[in-house]
Amino acid sequence: MSDTSDRAALLKGIRAWLVLFVVCLVLSGATAFPLVHELRWTEDALRALSVPEHVPGLMDWITRVRQGLDATDARYPFVLYGTDWLAFAHLVIAVAFLGPYRDPVRNIWVVEFGMIACAGVIPLALICGPVRGIPFWWTVIDMSFGVFGVIPLYVVRRKIKRLAGLEPKAPWAV
Repeated sequence: MSDTSDRAALLKGIRAWLVLFVVCLVLSGATAFPLVHELRWTEDALRALSVPEHVPGLMDWITRVRQGLDATDARYPFVLYGTDWLAFAHLVIAVAFLGPYRDPVRNIWVVEFGMIACAGVIPLALICGPVRGIPFWWTVIDMSFGVFGVIPLYVVRRKIKRLAGLEPKAPWAV
């Protein structure tokens, strides 16, 4: 394969992984907007699937969270404004990945920033989860976002490094 076709294949792979990551980031953020309705729907769906009989702990937790959100929405809806900002942050971070989509080598720092953010999910969940009374098994689910999020970014970073190795070197940079 020629350097040109290697570059094209690497660029195509980088962009595909970035699109996957951005879509997941946007979906994750977008789901923070309608939390009250989502939890009502989730609770109904879990009941229809007989989850309370098979995994009562999960059902109890979902019900407790839904009740808390309902009470908060009814009396203090402004508190949910915080989740609107959480959603917005996901969308803004997703926009940052346009840089590596356009010029991966020059903007590898965005991918590395994303990897650092994914790593930060784990201590955040381990510290704040217990402080907020989150069950440990749910904390593990929260940490999985960081673990699974770093996988495509790691793949992208490796591909960008390979792409950078194919870039022609300036004579003075040798």
